[in-house]
Amino acid sequence: MKQRILTGLILAVIAVAFILLASGPLFAGLLALVWLLAYWEWTRLIGMPRMATRLLAVAANALLIAGLWSVRGESAWWAAIIVGLLWWLLSLLWMRHFSFAASPTLGNRLIKLAAGTLALVPAWTALVEIHEHPQLGPVWTLFALVLVWAADSFAYFAGSRFGRNKLAPRISPGKTLEGVWGALAGSGVVAAVGGWWLGERDWALALLIALGLLCVVYSVIGDLFESLMKRQANVKDSGSLFPGHGGLLDRLDGVFAAIPVFAAGKTVIDLFYPS
Repeated sequence: MKQRILTGLILAVIAVAFILLASGPLFAGLLALVWLLAYWEWTRLIGMPRMATRLLAVAANALLIAGLWSVRGESAWWAAIIVGLLWWLLSLLWMRHFSFAASPTLGNRLIKLAAGTLALVPAWTALVEIHEHPQLGPVWTLFALVLVWAADSFAYFAGSRFGRNKLAPRISPGKTLEGVWGALAGSGVVAAVGGWWLGERDWALALLIALGLLCVVYSVIGDLFESLMKRQANVKDSGSLFPGHGGLLDRLDGVFAAIPVFAAGKTVIDLFYPS
C-alpha cells in the first residue's frame, strides 16, 4: 500500500503539471505518445506475437490520431468521440458473453486490436477537446480526470471496508457493488464541490453532477473490460511500468471510457448554460 500511494502521488503531480501548463499542441502531442505506449501494452496483452506486427498496429493508430488532429473541431472529430460513447455500451455485450474472442486465434486478436483502437483513440480526441475548451480548458480537463481518479479511490476503500456483494465475479472477483456505490457517492461530492468552485450554479451544476455520475458508470465499464482482457490473457496486470499500480492500461482503463462521456456531456451543458 505504501508503494502504491507513493507512486500515485508522483504520478498525480506529473499529471497535474502537464495538464495545467502544457499548451494545446504540446498537450495533444505528449498525450498521443502516452496513448500509443498504452496501445503498445494492449498489443502485448492480447497476445500479438511479432514485434513488427505490434509496431505496425501502433503506427496505424498514430496515423489515425494525426488525421483526427488535422480535422479537430469538424464532424469527423466529433464522430470519433461519439464512436467512443457507443463502443463502451457495445462492450457490455462482450462482457455478457464472457468467452467471446477468448481463444488466441488470429481473428480474435484482430477483433481485440480493433477494440483497443475504439477504446483509446476516442478518449484521446475527447481529452484534447476538453483541454481546448475556450473557458478554463485545462482546469476542466483536470476536473474530468479527478472524477475518475476519485471514483477509483472511493471504490477501493468502500469495497475494502464494506464489500460483500460481487459486481462481476467471473470478470473481476475483487470488485463489489458496495465499491461502485462508494465511487458514485465520492465522485458525486467531488463533482458538486468542483462544479461550484468552477462557477456552475443551479441547473448547470445539477447537470454537471449527473454527468459526473454517468462518467463513473462508464469508468467502471472500462475497468471491467480491461479486467476481462487480463483474465483472458491470464495475467494480473497489463504491465509493470508503475510499481504497485501495474501498467498504463491499469491506470487509464476507466479514463478511456469516461472521458468521451464528459466531453460530449459538457458540450451539451454549455449549449444550454454557457459558462
